[in-house]
Amino acid sequence: MSNMQNSIALNERAKQLLPGGVNSPVRACRSVDSTPVFIEKASGAYIYDVDGKKYVDYVGSWGPMILGHRPLEVVSALVSVLNEGISYGAPIEEEIELADCIVSAFPSMDMVRMVNSGTEATMSAVRLARAYTGRDKIIKFDGCYHGHADTLLVAAGSGVATLGIPGSPGIPESIANHTLSLPYNDLDSVKDILNKQGDMIACIIVEPVAGNMGFIRPQPGFLEGLRELTHKHGNLLIFDEVMSGYRVAYGGAQILYNILPDLTCLGKIIGGGMPVGAYGGRKDIMIRIAPEGPVYQAGTLSGNPLAMAAGLATLKVLQQSNFYENLASKTDLLVSGLENSAKEAGIPIQTDHIGSMMGLFFNDAPVYNFDDAKKSNLNHFKTYYQGMRERGIYIAPSQFEAGFVSSTHSESDILNTINAASQVFHEMILE
Repeated sequence: MSNMQNSIALNERAKQLLPGGVNSPVRACRSVDSTPVFIEKASGAYIYDVDGKKYVDYVGSWGPMILGHRPLEVVSALVSVLNEGISYGAPIEEEIELADCIVSAFPSMDMVRMVNSGTEATMSAVRLARAYTGRDKIIKFDGCYHGHADTLLVAAGSGVATLGIPGSPGIPESIANHTLSLPYNDLDSVKDILNKQGDMIACIIVEPVAGNMGFIRPQPGFLEGLRELTHKHGNLLIFDEVMSGYRVAYGGAQILYNILPDLTCLGKIIGGGMPVGAYGGRKDIMIRIAPEGPVYQAGTLSGNPLAMAAGLATLKVLQQSNFYENLASKTDLLVSGLENSAKEAGIPIQTDHIGSMMGLFFNDAPVYNFDDAKKSNLNHFKTYYQGMRERGIYIAPSQFEAGFVSSTHSESDILNTINAASQVFHEMILE
């Protein structure tokens, strides 16, 4: 890649101090044989690297930046908080306001607990489910990434899939044995396990719209079937909407599919770009959490003023009329343009989106689960990533990640992106 002198120098320095030179594995860009881009600043739909190059950004800090970078409403809210204080480790009014905003949007929630990351949210929700049911085992799905807690880092997607790691050393077999991982969108496999071990399963945790093995939508009847089966066998159903919550709709995938899970995990957008997470659900379950109940979970920075203010400011904008319709229209324009450009070049791809969450697989067959996703042409993706980045388009450096459109992406940004992709697709033919 040209004109990366400063990024290359910073990467070499980082590798002496940080494992792999990064603080989150996918950022290292190893699966796409590239040096990471070091970012200096961002605004709206654009990020700028330390070498002065501008990119149209479809990563959006991995999902939170639905309003684009540095939206005025969020920046103003943060400045206001900074003038008063940063962290108190004590209750504040804003955490009640954000909780009210979340509970009002998600009909499955009576109460919510704020934490600091999606990993904390899913880890805590699973612990709560085990305590509530008195059972130990859980069911998750291959390729669904629910953070890096020991219980959930089994057959996970996201960076684990990108790096080709089946699980992770350091997780005792005794813990991993309590986690059963099944194929996504395969209801029959769930029925089979529950018929045999249903009274041992505490919960099923699922991304209702998968984004950590690439974007994969639930097939008709899959989520409905999970709800029916968990009711039948007395298991809790946990929706991991860290990514899809407020991204596919205001109120998440459960609003779109009209399904009420027992617990829901959130993150990303509810913090407006600040570190945040949350889990919530029915009151009879949530009152088991300390100090109301015996299930312990705590956090020094939980409900901190900065995250609460940024989240509140973001969610208020999302309530504006036609916000989601406009965002979905932009995403449809982009996704259909990419698909048409690939077809014109004779490059087999599969594309899809719900709202402003999207995906593209270099695959000649539909992708319904992680096994399908792994059949994608990773060499084509590497060429695609490198070619798009060279042309000023910033996408996730992994075939197994979703992409995101923000309200600040213009039609011109999208058409330029499609044009860049068309050039890259035609170059692939010559490989």
